[in-house]
Amino acid sequence: MLWNSLKTFLLLSLLTLLLVWIGRMVGGPAGMTIALIMAAIMNLGAYLFGHKLILWQYNAQPLPEREYRWLYDMTQRLCQRAGLPMPRLYLIPEMQPNAFATGPSPSSGIVAFTAGILQTMNREEIEGVLAHELAHIKNRDMLTMTIAATIVGAITWLTDMLRWSLFFRSARDREEEDNGLGLIIAIVVGIIAAIAATLIQLAISRTREYEADRTAALMVGRPDGLISALAKLDSYTKAIPMEQANSATAHLFIANPFAGAGDWLRELFSTHPPIPKRIERLRQIRGSGYRLA
Repeated sequence: MLWNSLKTFLLLSLLTLLLVWIGRMVGGPAGMTIALIMAAIMNLGAYLFGHKLILWQYNAQPLPEREYRWLYDMTQRLCQRAGLPMPRLYLIPEMQPNAFATGPSPSSGIVAFTAGILQTMNREEIEGVLAHELAHIKNRDMLTMTIAATIVGAITWLTDMLRWSLFFRSARDREEEDNGLGLIIAIVVGIIAAIAATLIQLAISRTREYEADRTAALMVGRPDGLISALAKLDSYTKAIPMEQANSATAHLFIANPFAGAGDWLRELFSTHPPIPKRIERLRQIRGSGYRLA
């Protein structure tokens, strides 16, 4: 837990340093501040109201309490164990087994299940999936990812400003021999900075997935249900497409809804760690004797 938290802190710090560097290249502290404020406003809106848009996008409806009384009881039990308020439960009419958590704070948490996951998994596996999503709420991962998205948004905006400002400067002063080279360098720097920021953001997302798996196993008291659920998800997400899936929300799900054949490049740009690696880490927890703090 300490290593995952430290890794998240270091990655966020690296993103911040990248923002400072790009900001000073563009317009000094003033340019950096303006970009950060604009990105913060946009991402604050997404943080406060984005969960409503996500539920609307996936046509999610409140999970019928009478039909799924066992799931509400399971959620209440896990929440009491984790010291969390009861989240709202939703049903997504998708056949791909999957689930996600959202909401701006633990007091307004939401856990959504696809119809497919409720049909294909047994209750022990559902408990593991539910605990994983509650772990995201407990660890305030929505806030962490919003901060990361804010910084990445600011970096992207700054690199765009850098490229366009040098482009127009080059157009005005074509007689200077080094302007063309300066523009090329600026474009290359902007592309590298944007890619680096995105890779750091994705690394933070993968780190939070590992931590949510660990917290879930300790919350339940054993990793077996989540291990079995992840093994099924590894197979089903490749075989059954999600019709309403959106790449902008892929990081929310317990398993990447766009799962495909694994290679190092796909893993580098993935919002999730490879499921076999997640299962391997969970197996290391079995018998460790730790308890949720």
